Amino acid sequence: MKINTCLTLDHVPLVSNKIRRWLNISKDVNVNENIRAREVRLIDANGDQLGIKSRQEALEIAETRNLDLVLVAPKAKPPVCRIMDYGKYRFEQQKKDKEARKKQKVINVKEVRLSPGIEEHDFNTKLRNARKFLDKGDKVKVSIRFRGRAITHKELGQKVLERFAEACKDIATVEQRAKMEGRSMFMMLAPSTGEKN
Repeated sequence: MKINTCLTLDHVPLVSNKIRRWLNISKDVNVNENIRAREVRLIDANGDQLGIKSRQEALEIAETRNLDLVLVAPKAKPPVCRIMDYGKYRFEQQKKDKEARKKQKVINVKEVRLSPGIEEHDFNTKLRNARKFLDKGDKVKVSIRFRGRAITHKELGQKVLERFAEACKDIATVEQRAKMEGRSMFMMLAPSTGEKN
């Protein structure tokens, strides 16, 4: 009877955490054993150049310092490798990326739909909503849908859009003038610079 045994890293006794570090390999950057160049220009953790070394010699130097050998410039002749704590480096990069995403401003486009024969109360309600969006820093697409024979009176829609833009001019600028697209006419309003976001 044949017994299959599966041996995982958990069952292998580790002499030190040095060995575990060398088993942890990155997917996006060539690290340690994934580096294929015969010889590399080596930079140590302090940024000092150690000269051109063979790949094996560079790996041994990194291993003795309990750090990783990371390929930083693969296109150079010879490729440039740096000795660093790759796990710490990735952690710092992720923190920087997270901070950059926090500072990044996402501008949404909200839409307000009107009709050519809109009543005063409805107009004011739509205007209030648009102003709220603009105050938050979003762009507003104001559109008018022409139904049936109303398409023959495009000038009515044009007047409604002009009136809307005039009512928002203190907090918004017209980014795109009114234009027709199929049976709809629309314009784009953007928050004025200097407004709170």
